[in-house]
Amino acid sequence: MFLTNIQAFKQLGDLLRNPQWVEETFAETISRQYRENSWFTPEHCRHALFAIGQMLSAGALEAYYARYQDIAPNKAPRRRIAVISAGNIPLAAFHDFFCILVGGNDYQGKLSSQDKLLLPALAQELERIEPQFAQRISFVERIADFDAVIATGSNNSARYFEYYFGKYPHILRKNRNSVAILDGSETESELRALANDIYLYFGLGCRSVSKLFVPENYDFDPFLQILTQTSQPIALHHQFNNNLEYQKAIHLMNKITYLDAGTFLLVENPSYASPIGMLHYEYYNDIASVNQQLAEDRELLQCTVSKNPHIDNAEPFGHAQTPTLTDYPDGIDILDFTWRIPSSPPSPDA
Repeated sequence: MFLTNIQAFKQLGDLLRNPQWVEETFAETISRQYRENSWFTPEHCRHALFAIGQMLSAGALEAYYARYQDIAPNKAPRRRIAVISAGNIPLAAFHDFFCILVGGNDYQGKLSSQDKLLLPALAQELERIEPQFAQRISFVERIADFDAVIATGSNNSARYFEYYFGKYPHILRKNRNSVAILDGSETESELRALANDIYLYFGLGCRSVSKLFVPENYDFDPFLQILTQTSQPIALHHQFNNNLEYQKAIHLMNKITYLDAGTFLLVENPSYASPIGMLHYEYYNDIASVNQQLAEDRELLQCTVSKNPHIDNAEPFGHAQTPTLTDYPDGIDILDFTWRIPSSPPSPDA
């Protein structure tokens, strides 16, 4: 079952890496999704589909299979896992979808109203490749008759998730942010890659870099020029621009100093989370102190990008928005979780 599922996803990945096939297959879905949620631009939807295609490359899937083949259960009971998804970026639910199905379980998805079209369309193509998935994939308005729950939302909604689903086997995710650590030696190509980590999906993803750590006396000018040049397409988006102009007005009225990159405001602020159109930064004196702070705040962070070899678990610039199959949200192995669900989960009335 595990190998069969891997092969079906490999075929799907091959298709998703074909721009012509993507355009022919998803053009209407992408157009409709944009009409229903204008934050999901056609460019961003296509990028999300292509990124999944890269995630499902033959090499990536072979490595994934090798990682789990010795621990995959031979006759694990088939579970129905309910997934309540966020709608911050296109296809945010795909990783959970993949892990549940490739592990031999059933996926029951309650999609965000902001992202309700792309994954069903993708699932339809997967069912064409492997018809048995049609009995194992469902999209519902209200989850029911499930064995475990994976829910992603805000810090506020997480409290409700805990109240309603705490008695079930679960993964409950809260807000997370991503950061970049610079040392001033970055090349132009590295700064361009970092810019993409920041502005792709308008900075709305948990893997979108929302804060920079920079050394004292850091020269922002080269980075500001690159960010201004590369992020110009998002300047045409009216909702993003409205947010940007609002933040400018607020900071001007309150006499808060900021650096203006045209499409982003850079503000010195200790918070990891930054509003739309803003990027926070913080100065540091030594890398060891940054490492210590990141370790202490690891439950608030999703991804760290840097070229500095002394930063723990850092990914290269440009990789924040292209996670691999094992870059699990919150660092929790979804596939392993699905295989450890108890044989008798609590009843809904328990």
